[in-house]
Amino acid sequence: MISTVILPVAGLGTRFLPATKSVPKELLPVVDKPLLQYAVEEAWRAGIRHVVLVNSPKKAGLEAHLRPADPELVAELTAKGKQDLLDALLGAVPEGLKVTVVMQPQALGLGHAVWCAREAVAGEPGFAVMLVDDFIDDTTGPGCLADMVALQARTGAWSLAVEEVPREHTNRYGVVSLAGERITAMVEKPAPEVAPSNLAVVGRYVLPAAVMTALDHVKPGAGGEIQLTDGIAAVLADEQVQAHRFAGVRYDCGSKFGYAQANIALALRDPALAAPLRAWLPEVL
Repeated sequence: MISTVILPVAGLGTRFLPATKSVPKELLPVVDKPLLQYAVEEAWRAGIRHVVLVNSPKKAGLEAHLRPADPELVAELTAKGKQDLLDALLGAVPEGLKVTVVMQPQALGLGHAVWCAREAVAGEPGFAVMLVDDFIDDTTGPGCLADMVALQARTGAWSLAVEEVPREHTNRYGVVSLAGERITAMVEKPAPEVAPSNLAVVGRYVLPAAVMTALDHVKPGAGGEIQLTDGIAAVLADEQVQAHRFAGVRYDCGSKFGYAQANIALALRDPALAAPLRAWLPEVL
């Protein structure tokens, strides 16, 4: 059973400056909850009870969000009878969640960020990785990561979440080759003319411990960074790693457009916002 998820959150979020000058991008809200909280909730629904934040000293607010609520704020909301806000506050961190924080001293790539968490997952047969700004909105079930963890428990297969992207965008992603649903090869950010497919890896990974061992030996690759793709590629011959074509819609909340899409999509499902938003949208379109 996968019990630990690694959240690489040390990035600077420069595409959202000046907002991210003082607020980590993972704390930017989609309607009324920060991206970090959506990720933790998805992991919790997958049965994961241990979150490892691979963080930067400049982003202490992420750790603060995952601590228990401030007693003074709880007392104030209780005294004022604001039960809905109190419930939202107390529900921000699932009771029983274990949080471990490790630091990534330099931004050397996603593979390096995951490798920084090696001691936190030592002795475990495998682990999950989630990219917080890849927001996967699934209204049909417990979520993408839960489906991937269930696959591993049921079949022993590891998995990567994948989706088709326009071929001209393959140079933005890790791209896979398949035999059936088994991943046989991966390449990081290939040019469209040499990409093995248009099936891109996005934001959710359930990986064997062997990947962490492989990362010990990975050299800087695309962009001069240590790529998680290279660590995974090193174990494909020995491990069963499948492509998981997830339900729901992925919003790239690391981009302004994807972030705006996610806010609009969720606002249109909010009972308090949907009707006035639908009435207002035609006025601005």
